[in-house]
Amino acid sequence: MIESLTDTPLTERLSLVAGVYSAVSEDDRLRLVAGSRGETFGVAEAWKRELLHQLAAGPCPAAELAAQEHAARFLAALTSGGWLVTEVGREQGLLYALQPTRRPVPAPSPTPDQLILSRFAIVHRERDGRDLVIESPLAWARVHIHDPALLGLITGERPGSVGPGAAAQAVADRFRHDLYQCGLAVPVDGVEDEVFHLRQWSTHELWFHQRSRIGQRDRLGSGYGRTRWADGMFEPLPARHEPYPGPAVPLPAPDLGKLRRVDPPLAAVMEDRRSIRVHDDDAPISLSQLGEFLYRCARMRIDSGPDGERQLGRPYPSGGSVYELELYPVVRLAAGLPAGVYHYDDHEHALRLVRGPGPGMSRLIAAARRGTFEQSAPQVLIVVAARFGRLAWTYEQMPYSLVLKHVGVLYQTMYLAATAMGLAACGLGGGDSETLNEVTGVDYTHESAVGEFLLGSRPAAR
Repeated sequence: MIESLTDTPLTERLSLVAGVYSAVSEDDRLRLVAGSRGETFGVAEAWKRELLHQLAAGPCPAAELAAQEHAARFLAALTSGGWLVTEVGREQGLLYALQPTRRPVPAPSPTPDQLILSRFAIVHRERDGRDLVIESPLAWARVHIHDPALLGLITGERPGSVGPGAAAQAVADRFRHDLYQCGLAVPVDGVEDEVFHLRQWSTHELWFHQRSRIGQRDRLGSGYGRTRWADGMFEPLPARHEPYPGPAVPLPAPDLGKLRRVDPPLAAVMEDRRSIRVHDDDAPISLSQLGEFLYRCARMRIDSGPDGERQLGRPYPSGGSVYELELYPVVRLAAGLPAGVYHYDDHEHALRLVRGPGPGMSRLIAAARRGTFEQSAPQVLIVVAARFGRLAWTYEQMPYSLVLKHVGVLYQTMYLAATAMGLAACGLGGGDSETLNEVTGVDYTHESAVGEFLLGSRPAAR
């Protein structure tokens, strides 16, 4: 509970953060627990348990709670531990609520006169609600805005946007004070622009890092990991991508028994692996080589489980054995295979034509060439796409992080297979994420490119 400003018409109500429950240890100590976080609050006296019941039942006027015998010190301890939600309002209704996400670390006092919203803060609507929320990976609390007029204070409008006269000024002062104390507002020309450890982060990268790891939200009981949150609300995506209607090109499959005997040792393959960006167009990669490469790296292996159920898996690991990645070979030059954009059907070990040569294919190839700083175009560009719903149906907060991990292990698998086969391979760090959707006609939020890999024949002398 941040100390109220004096002589204001504002009110405060307190409640426990969501997902908190209390327990009493064998030595009669009171403990609060939420997710992986816990804290002990001395002897489990009856009045403490009663106060917690009041806070858990719903928002209670802060002044009435503090007036109870012994309550002030206990409330201060709950506040300093980040266990209480503070609602700030007026007689007309609720203005906003401060919801801690970890133990508070209040900013230095007094509150500066000139504040600006932190560049890491974002304002958004909750997925299952209508209220707007301000939050930041660097802040210790989120602010739920119930009165949209407060948004004018964030953008620097005058206090009159929330009412007339002294009352409006009181709301503005309190709101800016709370944003500053939480870490959502910072002094103008402050440290966010002066120190390297903050300047190095773009807003979206720091958000991605914070939200895809176990941390604040998990410790407050928020869903994280393999929660299967969509079960009962949405049907899971099938394991097999819906086949494209274009002509199918069956691919040769290598003799795995022979490969086990003649392949170079793993140590040699790993030591010999290099990124090779130039290909030999006089002796291009063949359909047979491309088929063997895809078979080694990405075919769907179907086995029988201990109870006879069908188990799916590819040669590389994937979280939950979900396998959301799809491969789109963009073929400029390959012996025995017409140019075009193909999709690899990992269940049938076949290529299905998505689109023939055209502007979309040219843009994909050109973007890949620019990413290598080479003048020559690759023979085959393998665009790695993700069907996001395969992972997002099961995993909460972390699915895109898993997608990128899977791209990494697939890259390594492709590098090792290409090296063992004597092919030129190079994984790219970025690429065109929209042109593939133009070519396939699939919506960007359903499936999109997340990686690019160059493949071709090695130059005769290098």
